[in-house]
Amino acid sequence: MTTSMLDQALVRLDDAAQHLKLDPDVLEKLKYPRETTKTRLLIRMDDGSRKSFMAWRCRYDDTRGPTKGGIRFHPEASIDEVETLAFWMTFKCAVMNLPYGGGKGAVQVDPRKLSKSELERLSRAYMQAFAGIIGPDRDIPAPDVYTNAMIMGWMADEYASIVGRVSPAVITGKPIALGGSLGRDDATARGGFYLLRHLETELGVGPGARVAIQGFGNAGSHMANLLHGVGYKIVAVTDSRSGIHAPGGVSYDDLIAAKQGAGLASLADSLPGASVLSPDDIVGVDCDVLVPAALENLIHEGNADTVKGKVVVELANGPITPEADAILAKKGIIVLPDILANAGGVTVSYFEWVQNRQGYYWTVGEIHDRLKASMENEGRAIWLLANDRGISVRSAAYVHALSRLAEAIEAHGTQQFFTS
Repeated sequence: MTTSMLDQALVRLDDAAQHLKLDPDVLEKLKYPRETTKTRLLIRMDDGSRKSFMAWRCRYDDTRGPTKGGIRFHPEASIDEVETLAFWMTFKCAVMNLPYGGGKGAVQVDPRKLSKSELERLSRAYMQAFAGIIGPDRDIPAPDVYTNAMIMGWMADEYASIVGRVSPAVITGKPIALGGSLGRDDATARGGFYLLRHLETELGVGPGARVAIQGFGNAGSHMANLLHGVGYKIVAVTDSRSGIHAPGGVSYDDLIAAKQGAGLASLADSLPGASVLSPDDIVGVDCDVLVPAALENLIHEGNADTVKGKVVVELANGPITPEADAILAKKGIIVLPDILANAGGVTVSYFEWVQNRQGYYWTVGEIHDRLKASMENEGRAIWLLANDRGISVRSAAYVHALSRLAEAIEAHGTQQFFTS
């Protein structure tokens, strides 16, 4: 029998539960999504034909507040993936002590094959289909894989048309002109960057350390820029097409130029000692810090033993399987887990939601200061918990989150289990 993504994710829940005294009702509530809605979006293509796309929205748990989570456009999106991502968001929000539950959405589509007008029609169709579920006090989407501020702007505009009023707090990650927050563009990477820098002494890394980054989209490119800016050496980068391995290091500017031009592999011709790197081979690159910044299950049972880095910073969601986690632990490799390391995105999304609701907007410096304080406070608490309990940082993060979720679930009282 094939194990689903959600079944794999629930292994983390069961592991964390062993370290806490919980009411059985808590685990029962968190093992299943609160609600998952699916539909088909039928849109008019530019050639006049109609085409349909499967779409989902999952609200996993709203015990601590309205659900929060991105919408991804991806050809391999599935209901299992959406529910798993919503589960992770539930714990991520609890880790950061945000007044949110976890949600997620997706459309099964390759957006690179759509024109801009087709993409807009698809985005607006998504909001038309799910407007009854979504709302600033109920479920708040944001960008995810292959979605961006422009798409969020279209969705926010469509929601305003449906409800008959401007409601900027319904979606985060919007363009600045439509109520977006300064600092949202690099928030996921910046949160991981602040966490890594805060724990440098404990992790045995710092400026001069060699970094390999898998994925050169929003999170991966910003992480490369931030780390390169303080003296870390970027020695390998891959995207979905190709990659570059440069033991002597490569500059952020060169990476951006190559990405926008002939591709990352083209840098191999101009850097001494550099070579073309297959996307699948980034896992085994000789480095100090490995940063998975793309999709799930990059590191699995079949390749975990090849990891050479001291530290793995999970900017992607679920890039390491439970089986691989055990292998990395035996090798003494420290993993800064996704529900902590990439929580900068949802944290600044929360800041955007707060700003939208109060109608007062902070400077980018204020955003960075608030994010840095949040990442350092929660990161330090989880690091101390891991050392105190003798458990991995991932387990400590789940224990940290689960204790908050359990407290909230129990505070609702027993009737909550039968009415929600």
